Amino acid sequence: MTIHQTDLSRRSILKAAAGLTIAFYLPPLAKAQTAAAPAGPFAPNAFVRIGTDNTVTVLSKHIEMGQGPYTGLTTIVAEELDADWAQMRVEGAPANNKLYNNLAFGPIQGTGGSSAIANSFEQLRKAGASARAMLVQAAAEQWKVPADAITVTKGVVKHAVSNRQATFGELAQAAAKLPVPTNVTLKKPEDFTLIGKEGAITRLDIPDKTNGKARFTIDINEPGMLTVLVAHPPRFGGKVASFDDAETRKIPGVVDVKALSSGVAVYANGMWPAMKGREALRVTWDESAAEKRGTPELLAEYRAAADKTGIIAGREGDAVGALAKASANSAAKVVKAEYVFPYLAHAPMEPLNGFINWDGERAAAKYGCQFQTVDQGAIAKVLGLKPEQVTIDMLLAGGSFGRRAQATAELAIELAEAAKAIGPNKPIKLVRTRDDDIRGGYYRPMFLHRMKGAVENGKIVAWSDTVVGQSFMAGSAFAGMIKDGVDPTQVEGSNELPYTVENFQCDLHTADVGVPTLWWRSVGHTHTAYAVESFIDELLQEAGKDPVAGRLELMTKDKSKRLAGALKAVAELAKWNGPEVGNGRARGVAAVESFDTFVAQIAEVSIGKNGEPRVHKVWCAVDCGVAVNPDVIRAQMEGGIGFGVGHILYADLPLDGGRVVPKNFDSYRSLRINEMPEVEVVIVKSSEKPTGVGEPGVPPVGPAIANAMARLGVQRPRSLPMVPAGRNA
Repeated sequence: MTIHQTDLSRRSILKAAAGLTIAFYLPPLAKAQTAAAPAGPFAPNAFVRIGTDNTVTVLSKHIEMGQGPYTGLTTIVAEELDADWAQMRVEGAPANNKLYNNLAFGPIQGTGGSSAIANSFEQLRKAGASARAMLVQAAAEQWKVPADAITVTKGVVKHAVSNRQATFGELAQAAAKLPVPTNVTLKKPEDFTLIGKEGAITRLDIPDKTNGKARFTIDINEPGMLTVLVAHPPRFGGKVASFDDAETRKIPGVVDVKALSSGVAVYANGMWPAMKGREALRVTWDESAAEKRGTPELLAEYRAAADKTGIIAGREGDAVGALAKASANSAAKVVKAEYVFPYLAHAPMEPLNGFINWDGERAAAKYGCQFQTVDQGAIAKVLGLKPEQVTIDMLLAGGSFGRRAQATAELAIELAEAAKAIGPNKPIKLVRTRDDDIRGGYYRPMFLHRMKGAVENGKIVAWSDTVVGQSFMAGSAFAGMIKDGVDPTQVEGSNELPYTVENFQCDLHTADVGVPTLWWRSVGHTHTAYAVESFIDELLQEAGKDPVAGRLELMTKDKSKRLAGALKAVAELAKWNGPEVGNGRARGVAAVESFDTFVAQIAEVSIGKNGEPRVHKVWCAVDCGVAVNPDVIRAQMEGGIGFGVGHILYADLPLDGGRVVPKNFDSYRSLRINEMPEVEVVIVKSSEKPTGVGEPGVPPVGPAIANAMARLGVQRPRSLPMVPAGRNA
């Protein structure tokens, strides 16, 4: 996916009684969008609202789920506007893909792929600059002075010669009468006062999250609202055959019970009666089409598939021939490795939930919605409405890690079906418990990598990687991205190496399994980075090369230069002097490009008496282009590292006869506070366009830990998690 450029164009001003709203056009990204757009080549998009009370509100088309876009997007506007940070506010934009589409996705409004800042940077700079130009012009006309004699500093518009000044709020209504400028001049990076500046801003979402004012879906409690819990089949693909709700209806507070396509819904006057009512429900499930294979059976099938070459996903030279030649050459060494990655749940702190009020003609939903366009269309279809008859109020979300990026509109469909089943004018809040979330499906798929490499005379001469696993995109709104049988997110990071290897091949087997899958934080890189960075380290060790110097020698491609820069930066930060550090500790290295961001990490690890790895410290270097909010970037690297460490060490979602075994955090283990390593982050200075940071901190830490373990004389873990089930409780 690519970020498309935007250009401002003249249009009529959207007038608001309270002040000034800035609107501008975006280029069409597909023929279908052009056909649906108003006359002219662009579709309108409004992002900035300036009130007479002097507040500046940025409408964020991206959801805030803890990764910092509300602050980052507002910073971009405030920078070009020359506003005072104290006057800045932010709100979630409504669901409207014609106005708020993600420029990386095409005609779809949504957040994902670490694209929030990347696709909005130029767009919002122009929005802020346009607002500033209009305020300045309004002042110039009022004061009858040249516009270029006026300055703006921290939200105050000044004309020094006449000693006149005004606030944004005082100029807002006059500015609203002016045309939007066709062209605006953006600041030079050396003139930035907020972007890239340490301590220049504070996060906008933090105060209300700490004082209890922040509003999440679970906080909604509207008059007449019913709480809904759904009983889902214990096996994926199961359906309701029949149900007995006699005991459920005896529970005080239970209002009704209805069958949905996904299960049986219990409606009640509160969470407790809904829970008790669902417990009393007796459902007979039709499992004739359900997935009944467990993890051992699936792994056996994956291994059998890996014995053959799959669809070629990437190739250079002749890896098969080179490996055969190396096998017959006594001077060459052929290294083989198999890596197995389990199903993983997203397990955000706030499980999926949603509110909807349907009156028969329109529907109003409120929840932490990550893909508004997909959900809006799904709700409309279920309720027999047009998409424009469905509004979605985008609330804060308590985490996601990909779980809310429902390209199949799973929650939206269930929410709309529950509303339709009970009838109009009965607002409902659909809630899923932690157990529902862990066992409810849509996971990072299970994957297997079968790898072979050849080393001759200290040089890696061949590399092959056979990948087996489910597609992330099949059956979703993004299925069109699958080309020639290859889902690019299955092999990203494996089908094109950052290293120069003359003979290379990556092939793919897409498994047909009934377990629902979904993007998980860093998507394909969750497994490909571990396989690639562990294997390159093993081959370099066989070649007698230092893990850092050996990688740098192989980073000869132009597109690897920035990754090499990050690797050099982290080596300098950690004062790298080889993997062995003594005192029972060793260091491992990994460098990964994901989402156009370059991250290198070094992990210092020891092995405890119980044989488990202990991660003491992680050094991290990140090159994400222009660093809009350094503190947010640093926090996302730290959070990504903690997330990655916990899942690499402990996370496993085994299936037994098609049933998910874990059901809560007691059996689906998360990293504990005393296990969090010390983290030190350096942000590589860059003038490149900004890229994402929500996901790229995750992929390198796992292989860095594994590579450190190998230097301690322990086999690099081939099957994750590193700590087997039963020892990680």
